[in-house]
Amino acid sequence: MPEHHHQHEANVSADLIWEIARVNNAYLVKRRSGGGAQFSRDPLNLLNKHSRKHAGFVNDKAVGIHPGEKGGVTLITKKTKHHNRPAGNMNSVSYGGNNSGPKVYKNIVNSTAKQGYRADLRQESVARASAIRQASRPAKDTPEKKARGAKARKAAEEA
Repeated sequence: MPEHHHQHEANVSADLIWEIARVNNAYLVKRRSGGGAQFSRDPLNLLNKHSRKHAGFVNDKAVGIHPGEKGGVTLITKKTKHHNRPAGNMNSVSYGGNNSGPKVYKNIVNSTAKQGYRADLRQESVARASAIRQASRPAKDTPEKKARGAKARKAAEEA
């Protein structure tokens, strides 16, 4: 007698969830300025853009990138199984600030695009990781303005 492995999938399609939750959901941010722009606070939304493609709570496969410890980044992906277990539905990988940028970006590409997870989000995920790493770096002091031309010659004569 063959064994039956029951794979539980979501009972409702992602498109139906989006059509229902599109107008109003917990992550939606509406702004009157900017022509009524709509943004998203969804942790699995790379661009914070309110759209079907980027909505992490709707898609079975979603990617999120957040600041990590000491200038690093954390990659969060949604597991494709166990839709009914929201708490254990995330996969998290942290990359420290000591890792080189290209190495971090390559790992992000490998875990999103090359494994066939969400290849369409490859560029957005690398751009977000790059922006987070850039923002976590301390700002350099602006150097003093050097005198040029006639002012520089005058300053040299006085010194």
